[in-house]
Amino acid sequence: MDVTTLIATLQETVPRAQIESARSVDLQQTIYIPRDDTPAIMRTLRDRDDLAYAFLAELSASDFWPTEPRFEVMYMLVSFAHRSRLRVKVRLHGNDAHIATVSDVWPAANWLEREVWDLFGIAFDGHPDPRRLLMPEDWEGYPLRKDYPVQIRKGAQYVEPLQVTAEEFRESVARDRLTRR
Repeated sequence: MDVTTLIATLQETVPRAQIESARSVDLQQTIYIPRDDTPAIMRTLRDRDDLAYAFLAELSASDFWPTEPRFEVMYMLVSFAHRSRLRVKVRLHGNDAHIATVSDVWPAANWLEREVWDLFGIAFDGHPDPRRLLMPEDWEGYPLRKDYPVQIRKGAQYVEPLQVTAEEFRESVARDRLTRR
């Protein structure tokens, strides 16, 4: 299906959505969709038999600071039934960087959304587990943002190693051997 037909099909399902085609250097079919219509459009892409984008291959983001809209969230979808790939992009302003989760559409989005939140600070509304994934829990800021300070000075944090005596170590090894039998 060509991109024009795809856009027409999506606008039948979500008539108010302003969907537009995007140029792509790699000749990958690419469309821009509005943030507010993302869940409905993504369900349509997955559920319609003539589209059948059943696999979310990648979810990432880009920061175009200082321009606005600052962020783009990118979804790479695959339709095995039709042997096609589609890149879906959503523009987000820097002062309003949030979008609805698609983890209920594609469960694989769960960790990918956490990664984007952790590194870019883009929130995914309704995400079931919005914790940091890659950075330590006490990390401040989002390291893939272009305005993130590169020369940050943060002391290493560690926990003292557990000190055991030789006798305690032997007892622990003996207990482990007994529980394996």
